[in-house]
This record gives sequence, structure tokens and C-alpha cells, in this order.
Amino acid sequence: MIELKEKSTNAHLVIIRSSKGSVEYDNEEFISLTLSTGAAVKGITYVDARKFIRSSLIGKGKMKEIKDEVDLNCSDLIVFNYSLSASQERNLEQYFKIRVIDRTRLILDIFAQRARTNTGKLQVELAQLTHLSTRLIRGWTHLERQKGGIGLRGPGETQLETDRRLIQNRIKSIKSKLKKISTQRQTTRKSRNKVMKNVALVGYTNAGKTTLFNTLCGENALAEDKLFATLDPLFRPVEFT
Repeated sequence: MIELKEKSTNAHLVIIRSSKGSVEYDNEEFISLTLSTGAAVKGITYVDARKFIRSSLIGKGKMKEIKDEVDLNCSDLIVFNYSLSASQERNLEQYFKIRVIDRTRLILDIFAQRARTNTGKLQVELAQLTHLSTRLIRGWTHLERQKGGIGLRGPGETQLETDRRLIQNRIKSIKSKLKKISTQRQTTRKSRNKVMKNVALVGYTNAGKTTLFNTLCGENALAEDKLFATLDPLFRPVEFT
């Protein structure tokens, strides 16, 4: 799990743009996501999307430009608003010598910070492990042995298989626990529906759902002006007079 909780984290953002704007997401939202982790944005590089490089997504010229800014601002994290493959992350990290992540991993980190209940933590861990299971080679440089060749055959493949098996076993265990929790919730929901009507507050993150919830229920649940400030669901009775 990527930890961005330390206030000393200095992030440099890379925003991939097309002629119509950001390739994937709104730029302001992407910046807000980074700030929501507690990181400080020290610089932003915009890259016009004409041709993607398979090994690194962006060209050498932009990589050099980013590295100069990263070194100047003493950044220790680079965040792309565009999805990176495992090999692209690895190649970029080798070049920049600091951690490189994409928007998906950024959001997973925010979820990990915000989850408070046991169910929420299990759901976040499941998402992280599912994401990690497709990118195992990224964290194990010795696994390049599995490519074969003289002097390159060895325990790398066995290590990779072991890692995958451990992750899959954990995923299976989490899914089993979540299934039991879901069954318990369905039973509780049926009992509750017999004595009262249920109303759900649904909306995009940071739309004001928790603020409205607190006003209606007289609660003091955490409500902050940031994305995904509240992750776990809340249920409270309301009496209308």
C-alpha cells in the first residue's frame, strides 16, 4: 500500500492532455485528489497526447523536463493522471529515481486513509490486492530471471508463483468475509424495513451528503471540503414532526 500521509510528501503531477482537454479526467479534480492525500503539489507538467511511448508513455524530452523540475523542487513522488502499465511504472521509476504512481493508485491510497470500519478496510484491501495481482513483477527486479537464457534461469518464477498464490489466498479470504458481512446486513436490513422507511443520500464525492446528513440527523460526522472525506456508510434514525 502506498502511504501519502506524511505532510512532507512533495508531489509532481503529470497531466496528459488532448486537443479537447485532459485525456481522462478533469484537471482540477486530479489536483484536488492529490491534495486530499496530504501531499503538497510542487509542480505540474502538461503533456500533449500525440503519440504514446509503449515503454514509458511519454517521450524522452518530457521526461528530461520533468526530472529537472523534480530535482529543483525536491519532489519525492510523481503522479500521472493517466493509467500506467506495470512496466511503464517500473521504467519511469528507474529513470526518475523516485516513486511513480497513477490516478488509480492515488485513489486507492485515499480510500485506505479514509476507511474506518472493518468492512471498509476489507473492501479497500481487496481493491488494492486485485490491482497489485496484475503488477507483481513491478516490485521484484529479480523476477526478470523468468525470461530464460543462460545464467537467467532460477528461483524467480517460483517466487512469482508464490507471491501470486499468497495474494489469491488473501483475496479469497477477504471475499469470504465480505460475503458473510453482506448476508448479515441483508438480514438486518429486512428487520429494519419492517418498522421504518429507509432513505438514502446519493451523490458524487464532496457534494455535501455528509453535511446534509448531519443537519437532518443532528449528528457530527466528519464533513470536510475534500474528495472522499467520508468513505464508510452511516445509518441514523430521523424523526419528522
